[in-house]
Amino acid sequence: MREVVEIFNTEEKCLIEATILEIQDRHLRDFEEIWVPQLTELSEEDKDLDLALKKRLSRKYDDFEVYALECDNIAQGFIAIETLGYRSWFDEQERIIYVKFIVSAPWNRGRLRMQRYKFVGLSMLRFARQRSTALGYSGRVGLHSLPNAIEFYRKARMLELGSDPDFDNLIYFEFGRLE
Repeated sequence: MREVVEIFNTEEKCLIEATILEIQDRHLRDFEEIWVPQLTELSEEDKDLDLALKKRLSRKYDDFEVYALECDNIAQGFIAIETLGYRSWFDEQERIIYVKFIVSAPWNRGRLRMQRYKFVGLSMLRFARQRSTALGYSGRVGLHSLPNAIEFYRKARMLELGSDPDFDNLIYFEFGRLE
């Protein structure tokens, strides 16, 4: 699966094309060699993410998918989704895509410094909604947010449904049905 999206280049002040595609070995190298040193230096919550394990899981299980958003021949973001086994908090009869994680490169995080690219995370969330629609789930997507990302999901207009005592009291967010 491959999808072309637009993200905003802050230096050139224009929209440019990026591609969301299944994670490749080159994306793992980007993460390990470029991302991790910066994430560690900044003491970010996702510095210990085991992306190689996630890639192996996506190869082993049909319902676990990992994608990279690539621009300028480097991974600018990652998203992992589960396509089976999750239900909406609104209506337990309705299936959802569950986002296991979504991360943007350290240089794309506005709260840390000047972003190189904007809309990386938002593009990946939109991709998850499109994947949900393609599976017949009407665009429903759910996730638990790390504390530093709560404002991002609020700005993305996901519905905040409260802390989940079964999931380390992380805040649960959900996109409802697309009309």
